[in-house]
Amino acid sequence: MAHEQGKFGLGVIGAGMGAKPHALALGALRDKVDVRGVWRRNEEELKRFCAEYELPAAASYEALLADPAVEAILVLTPPNARQDIVAAAAAAGKHVLMEKPVERSTEAAQRLVALCDAAGVTLGIIFQHRFRAASEALAAQVASGAMGSLHAVHLTVPWWRPQQGYYDKPGRGTFAQDGGGVLITQAIHSLDLMLSLTGPASAVTALAATTGLHSMETEDFVAGGLEFANGAVGALMATTANYPGAAESLTLNFDRASATLTGGNLTLNWLDGRTEIVGEASNSGGGADPMAFPFDWHQAQIEDFVEAVRTHRQPRSTGHTALHVHRLIDALILSGKEGRRIEL
Repeated sequence: MAHEQGKFGLGVIGAGMGAKPHALALGALRDKVDVRGVWRRNEEELKRFCAEYELPAAASYEALLADPAVEAILVLTPPNARQDIVAAAAAAGKHVLMEKPVERSTEAAQRLVALCDAAGVTLGIIFQHRFRAASEALAAQVASGAMGSLHAVHLTVPWWRPQQGYYDKPGRGTFAQDGGGVLITQAIHSLDLMLSLTGPASAVTALAATTGLHSMETEDFVAGGLEFANGAVGALMATTANYPGAAESLTLNFDRASATLTGGNLTLNWLDGRTEIVGEASNSGGGADPMAFPFDWHQAQIEDFVEAVRTHRQPRSTGHTALHVHRLIDALILSGKEGRRIEL
Protein backbone atom coordinates (compact mmCIF):
# COMPACT_ATOMS: atom_id res chain seq x y z
CA MET A 1 0.00 0.00 0.00
CA ALA A 2 1.53 3.29 -1.10
CA HIS A 3 2.04 5.90 1.60
CA GLU A 4 0.61 9.35 0.97
CA GLN A 5 3.48 11.80 1.46
CA GLY A 6 3.07 14.37 4.20
CA LYS A 7 0.46 12.38 6.07
CA PHE A 8 1.15 10.88 9.50
CA GLY A 9 1.44 7.09 9.22
CA LEU A 10 -0.54 5.28 11.93
CA GLY A 11 -1.11 1.64 12.78
CA VAL A 12 -4.08 0.60 14.96
CA ILE A 13 -4.08 -2.37 17.37
CA GLY A 14 -7.46 -3.45 18.74
CA ALA A 15 -10.91 -2.99 17.25
CA GLY A 16 -13.33 -3.71 20.06
CA MET A 17 -16.05 -1.62 21.73
CA GLY A 18 -13.75 1.30 22.54
CA ALA A 19 -12.50 1.64 18.96
CA LYS A 20 -15.64 3.27 17.49
CA PRO A 21 -14.88 6.94 18.40
CA HIS A 22 -11.27 6.47 17.27
CA ALA A 23 -12.42 5.08 13.91
CA LEU A 24 -14.80 8.01 13.44
CA ALA A 25 -12.07 10.47 14.44
CA LEU A 26 -9.60 8.90 12.01
CA GLY A 27 -12.22 9.14 9.27
CA ALA A 28 -12.44 12.88 9.94
CA LEU A 29 -8.63 13.13 9.86
CA ARG A 30 -8.06 11.43 6.49
CA ASP A 31 -6.37 14.55 5.14
CA LYS A 32 -3.74 14.40 7.92
CA VAL A 33 -3.46 10.77 9.02
CA ASP A 34 -2.77 7.73 6.83
CA VAL A 35 -4.06 4.63 8.65
CA ARG A 36 -1.66 1.98 7.39
CA GLY A 37 -3.57 -0.91 8.89
CA VAL A 38 -5.75 -2.18 11.72
CA TRP A 39 -5.05 -5.48 13.47
CA ARG A 40 -6.87 -7.60 16.02
CA ARG A 41 -6.80 -11.34 16.69
CA ASN A 42 -10.42 -12.06 15.75
CA GLU A 43 -10.29 -12.11 11.96
CA GLU A 44 -14.07 -11.94 11.44
CA GLU A 45 -14.45 -8.97 13.78
CA LEU A 46 -11.48 -7.28 12.12
CA LYS A 47 -13.08 -7.64 8.66
CA ARG A 48 -16.39 -6.28 9.92
CA PHE A 49 -14.74 -3.30 11.64
CA CYS A 50 -12.56 -2.38 8.65
CA ALA A 51 -15.51 -2.65 6.26
CA GLU A 52 -17.72 -0.48 8.48
CA TYR A 53 -15.16 2.32 8.83
CA GLU A 54 -13.40 1.92 5.47
CA LEU A 55 -10.02 1.18 7.03
CA PRO A 56 -7.38 -1.27 5.76
CA ALA A 57 -6.75 -4.49 7.68
CA ALA A 58 -3.15 -5.40 8.56
CA ALA A 59 -1.81 -8.89 7.97
CA SER A 60 -0.21 -8.93 11.43
CA TYR A 61 1.14 -6.67 14.13
CA GLU A 62 4.65 -7.52 12.93
CA ALA A 63 3.74 -6.26 9.45
CA LEU A 64 2.65 -2.91 10.87
CA LEU A 65 5.86 -2.56 12.86
CA ALA A 66 7.91 -3.42 9.75
CA ASP A 67 6.18 -0.71 7.70
CA PRO A 68 8.57 2.27 7.49
CA ALA A 69 5.61 4.61 6.88
CA VAL A 70 4.13 3.79 10.32
CA GLU A 71 5.25 6.53 12.70
CA ALA A 72 3.06 5.57 15.64
CA ILE A 73 0.81 2.80 16.95
CA LEU A 74 -2.66 3.54 18.37
CA VAL A 75 -3.26 0.86 21.04
CA LEU A 76 -6.94 0.17 21.79
CA THR A 77 -6.66 -3.22 23.49
CA PRO A 78 -7.78 -3.93 27.09
CA PRO A 79 -5.05 -3.03 29.62
CA ASN A 80 -4.10 -6.68 30.23
CA ALA A 81 -2.86 -6.95 26.61
CA ARG A 82 -0.52 -3.94 26.53
CA GLN A 83 2.93 -4.99 27.76
CA ASP A 84 4.17 -6.95 24.72
CA ILE A 85 2.48 -4.61 22.23
CA VAL A 86 4.10 -1.47 23.66
CA ALA A 87 7.48 -3.19 24.12
CA ALA A 88 7.51 -4.26 20.46
CA ALA A 89 6.44 -0.80 19.26
CA ALA A 90 9.13 0.93 21.32
CA ALA A 91 11.78 -1.54 20.10
CA ALA A 92 10.74 -0.73 16.52
CA GLY A 93 11.05 3.01 17.21
CA LYS A 94 7.31 3.63 16.87
CA HIS A 95 5.59 6.25 19.02
CA VAL A 96 2.59 5.05 21.03
CA LEU A 97 -0.85 6.58 21.63
CA MET A 98 -2.78 4.32 23.99
CA GLU A 99 -6.23 4.10 25.54
CA LYS A 100 -6.50 4.63 29.27
CA PRO A 101 -5.53 3.24 31.73
CA VAL A 102 -1.82 2.83 31.08
CA GLU A 103 -1.94 -0.65 32.67
CA ARG A 104 -3.85 -2.50 35.40
CA SER A 105 -1.51 -1.50 38.22
CA THR A 106 0.61 1.58 38.84
CA GLU A 107 3.74 -0.60 38.95
CA ALA A 108 2.99 -2.03 35.49
CA ALA A 109 2.12 1.45 34.21
CA GLN A 110 5.45 2.80 35.46
CA ARG A 111 7.28 0.02 33.59
CA LEU A 112 5.57 0.95 30.31
CA VAL A 113 6.33 4.65 30.79
CA ALA A 114 9.98 3.88 31.60
CA LEU A 115 10.21 1.53 28.60
CA CYS A 116 9.04 4.27 26.21
CA ASP A 117 11.36 6.80 27.84
CA ALA A 118 14.34 4.46 27.42
CA ALA A 119 13.48 3.87 23.75
CA GLY A 120 13.10 7.60 23.12
CA VAL A 121 9.54 7.23 21.79
CA THR A 122 6.59 9.47 22.70
CA LEU A 123 3.84 7.90 24.83
CA GLY A 124 0.41 9.56 24.83
CA ILE A 125 -2.58 8.36 26.85
CA ILE A 126 -6.16 8.90 25.69
CA PHE A 127 -7.99 11.17 28.14
CA GLN A 128 -10.40 12.84 25.77
CA HIS A 129 -12.29 14.81 28.46
CA ARG A 130 -9.34 17.22 28.54
CA PHE A 131 -10.09 18.06 24.90
CA ARG A 132 -13.71 19.14 25.24
CA ALA A 133 -14.20 22.82 24.38
CA ALA A 134 -15.60 23.49 27.85
CA SER A 135 -12.63 21.77 29.55
CA GLU A 136 -10.17 23.77 27.46
CA ALA A 137 -12.00 27.02 28.28
CA LEU A 138 -11.79 26.25 32.01
CA ALA A 139 -8.10 25.29 31.72
CA ALA A 140 -7.44 28.68 30.10
CA GLN A 141 -9.31 30.45 32.91
CA VAL A 142 -7.36 28.57 35.58
CA ALA A 143 -4.05 29.30 33.85
CA SER A 144 -4.88 33.02 33.62
CA GLY A 145 -5.27 33.32 37.39
CA ALA A 146 -8.37 35.51 36.93
CA MET A 147 -10.41 33.46 39.41
CA GLY A 148 -7.78 33.62 42.15
CA SER A 149 -6.69 30.72 44.36
CA LEU A 150 -8.48 27.37 44.44
CA HIS A 151 -10.05 26.39 47.77
CA ALA A 152 -12.58 23.56 47.27
CA VAL A 153 -13.33 20.83 44.72
CA HIS A 154 -16.44 18.70 44.21
CA LEU A 155 -16.43 15.79 41.74
CA THR A 156 -19.43 13.55 41.05
CA VAL A 157 -19.47 10.71 38.51
CA PRO A 158 -23.04 9.30 38.82
CA TRP A 159 -22.87 6.72 36.04
CA TRP A 160 -24.71 3.46 35.32
CA ARG A 161 -23.53 0.18 33.86
CA PRO A 162 -25.96 -2.77 33.73
CA GLN A 163 -25.05 -6.22 34.99
CA GLN A 164 -26.57 -7.85 31.91
CA GLY A 165 -24.68 -6.95 28.78
CA TYR A 166 -21.85 -5.14 30.58
CA TYR A 167 -20.52 -6.73 33.78
CA ASP A 168 -21.66 -10.19 32.68
CA LYS A 169 -19.13 -10.10 29.83
CA PRO A 170 -16.00 -12.17 30.56
CA GLY A 171 -13.28 -10.12 32.26
CA ARG A 172 -15.41 -7.03 32.97
CA GLY A 173 -14.98 -5.65 36.45
CA THR A 174 -12.07 -7.98 37.21
CA PHE A 175 -8.57 -7.20 38.44
CA ALA A 176 -7.07 -9.59 35.86
CA GLN A 177 -8.44 -7.70 32.83
CA ASP A 178 -9.41 -4.20 34.00
CA GLY A 179 -7.22 -3.69 37.07
CA GLY A 180 -10.16 -2.40 39.11
CA GLY A 181 -13.71 -1.10 38.95
CA VAL A 182 -15.39 2.28 38.63
CA LEU A 183 -12.26 4.32 39.39
CA ILE A 184 -9.78 2.90 36.87
CA THR A 185 -12.34 2.05 34.17
CA GLN A 186 -14.87 4.92 34.25
CA ALA A 187 -14.07 7.77 36.69
CA ILE A 188 -10.41 7.84 35.63
CA HIS A 189 -11.39 10.36 32.91
CA SER A 190 -12.87 12.80 35.41
CA LEU A 191 -10.06 12.24 37.91
CA ASP A 192 -7.43 12.98 35.24
CA LEU A 193 -9.29 16.12 34.15
CA MET A 194 -9.60 17.23 37.77
CA LEU A 195 -5.87 16.80 38.44
CA SER A 196 -5.00 18.68 35.23
CA LEU A 197 -6.90 21.67 36.67
CA THR A 198 -6.19 21.40 40.42
CA GLY A 199 -2.64 20.11 40.51
CA PRO A 200 -1.66 16.99 42.48
CA ALA A 201 -3.58 15.49 45.40
CA SER A 202 -1.62 15.07 48.63
CA ALA A 203 -3.93 12.82 50.72
CA VAL A 204 -7.26 10.99 50.57
CA THR A 205 -9.77 9.41 52.94
CA ALA A 206 -12.23 7.10 51.18
CA LEU A 207 -14.92 4.44 51.27
CA ALA A 208 -14.94 1.92 48.43
CA ALA A 209 -17.58 -0.78 48.03
CA THR A 210 -19.48 -3.07 45.66
CA THR A 211 -23.21 -2.43 45.89
CA GLY A 212 -25.89 -5.12 45.73
CA LEU A 213 -26.80 -3.81 42.25
CA HIS A 214 -23.84 -5.59 40.68
CA SER A 215 -22.15 -8.97 40.95
CA MET A 216 -18.50 -8.17 40.24
CA GLU A 217 -15.03 -8.55 41.71
CA THR A 218 -14.17 -4.86 41.91
CA GLU A 219 -15.75 -1.67 43.32
CA ASP A 220 -18.77 0.09 41.80
CA PHE A 221 -19.03 2.88 44.40
CA VAL A 222 -16.38 5.19 45.90
CA ALA A 223 -16.83 8.23 48.11
CA GLY A 224 -13.92 10.19 49.49
CA GLY A 225 -12.37 13.31 50.89
CA LEU A 226 -9.46 14.85 48.98
CA GLU A 227 -6.58 17.08 50.05
CA PHE A 228 -4.53 18.88 47.41
CA ALA A 229 -0.91 20.02 47.44
CA ASN A 230 -2.01 23.65 46.98
CA GLY A 231 -4.08 23.55 50.20
CA ALA A 232 -7.50 23.03 48.61
CA VAL A 233 -9.86 20.33 49.89
CA GLY A 234 -12.38 18.27 47.96
CA ALA A 235 -15.07 15.62 47.87
CA LEU A 236 -15.50 12.76 45.40
CA MET A 237 -18.35 10.36 44.55
CA ALA A 238 -18.01 7.91 41.68
CA THR A 239 -20.30 5.01 40.83
CA THR A 240 -21.66 2.80 38.07
CA ALA A 241 -24.69 1.93 40.24
CA ASN A 242 -26.75 5.09 39.62
CA TYR A 243 -29.54 4.15 37.19
CA PRO A 244 -30.15 5.50 34.56
CA GLY A 245 -26.84 7.39 34.75
CA ALA A 246 -26.13 11.10 34.55
CA ALA A 247 -23.36 13.40 33.37
CA GLU A 248 -20.31 13.77 35.56
CA SER A 249 -19.90 17.13 37.29
CA LEU A 250 -16.77 18.93 38.52
CA THR A 251 -17.02 22.15 40.54
CA LEU A 252 -13.98 24.25 41.49
CA ASN A 253 -14.41 27.05 44.06
CA PHE A 254 -11.94 29.93 43.68
CA ASP A 255 -11.56 33.32 45.41
CA ARG A 256 -13.51 35.22 42.76
CA ALA A 257 -15.59 32.57 40.99
CA SER A 258 -16.95 29.04 41.03
CA ALA A 259 -16.59 26.95 37.88
CA THR A 260 -18.75 23.91 37.12
CA LEU A 261 -18.14 21.45 34.28
CA THR A 262 -21.15 19.23 33.64
CA GLY A 263 -20.53 16.91 30.72
CA GLY A 264 -19.46 19.25 27.91
CA ASN A 265 -20.85 22.41 29.51
CA LEU A 266 -18.98 25.02 31.60
CA THR A 267 -20.70 27.54 33.88
CA LEU A 268 -18.65 30.30 35.53
CA ASN A 269 -20.39 32.03 38.43
CA TRP A 270 -18.38 35.12 39.36
CA LEU A 271 -18.75 36.53 42.86
CA ASP A 272 -19.47 39.96 41.34
CA GLY A 273 -22.73 38.55 39.92
CA ARG A 274 -21.66 37.70 36.35
CA THR A 275 -22.45 34.31 34.84
CA GLU A 276 -20.73 32.86 31.78
CA ILE A 277 -21.68 29.66 29.95
CA VAL A 278 -19.34 27.90 27.51
CA GLY A 279 -20.16 24.92 25.32
CA GLU A 280 -23.26 22.80 25.05
CA ALA A 281 -24.37 19.94 27.25
CA SER A 282 -23.44 16.64 25.59
CA ASN A 283 -23.88 12.98 26.39
CA SER A 284 -20.75 11.69 28.10
CA GLY A 285 -21.30 7.94 28.19
CA GLY A 286 -22.73 7.96 31.71
CA GLY A 287 -25.63 5.62 30.92
CA ALA A 288 -26.04 2.04 29.79
CA ASP A 289 -24.33 2.71 26.42
CA PRO A 290 -20.71 3.55 27.32
CA MET A 291 -19.99 4.70 23.75
CA ALA A 292 -22.78 7.33 23.65
CA PHE A 293 -20.63 10.42 23.17
CA PRO A 294 -19.24 12.49 20.29
CA PHE A 295 -15.91 11.64 18.64
CA ASP A 296 -14.58 15.19 18.23
CA TRP A 297 -12.76 15.02 21.59
CA HIS A 298 -10.84 11.96 20.34
CA GLN A 299 -10.16 13.77 17.08
CA ALA A 300 -8.67 16.75 18.94
CA GLN A 301 -6.47 14.48 21.05
CA ILE A 302 -5.18 12.50 18.07
CA GLU A 303 -4.38 15.81 16.31
CA ASP A 304 -2.48 17.01 19.40
CA PHE A 305 -0.47 13.78 19.48
CA VAL A 306 0.39 13.97 15.77
CA GLU A 307 1.51 17.57 16.12
CA ALA A 308 3.53 16.72 19.24
CA VAL A 309 5.44 13.95 17.45
CA ARG A 310 6.02 16.09 14.37
CA THR A 311 7.26 19.13 16.37
CA HIS A 312 9.23 17.10 18.96
CA ARG A 313 7.21 18.27 21.95
CA GLN A 314 5.30 16.28 24.55
CA PRO A 315 1.56 15.73 23.95
CA ARG A 316 -0.86 17.26 26.44
CA SER A 317 -1.63 13.86 27.97
CA THR A 318 1.41 11.65 28.49
CA GLY A 319 2.37 8.49 30.29
CA HIS A 320 3.88 10.62 33.03
CA THR A 321 0.74 12.74 33.56
CA ALA A 322 -1.33 9.53 33.60
CA LEU A 323 0.76 8.16 36.48
CA HIS A 324 -0.65 10.92 38.70
CA VAL A 325 -4.19 9.61 38.29
CA HIS A 326 -3.03 6.01 38.74
CA ARG A 327 -1.45 6.91 42.09
CA LEU A 328 -4.59 8.79 43.19
CA ILE A 329 -6.76 5.75 42.37
CA ASP A 330 -4.38 3.48 44.32
CA ALA A 331 -4.63 5.79 47.34
CA LEU A 332 -8.45 5.90 47.22
CA ILE A 333 -8.73 2.09 47.01
CA LEU A 334 -6.16 1.56 49.79
CA SER A 335 -7.91 4.09 52.02
CA GLY A 336 -11.24 2.33 51.48
CA LYS A 337 -9.67 -1.03 52.23
CA GLU A 338 -7.80 0.02 55.37
CA GLY A 339 -10.21 2.67 56.66
CA ARG A 340 -7.57 5.36 57.09
CA ARG A 341 -6.16 8.53 55.57
CA ILE A 342 -3.54 7.81 52.89
CA GLU A 343 -0.87 10.30 51.87
CA LEU A 344 0.30 10.34 48.26
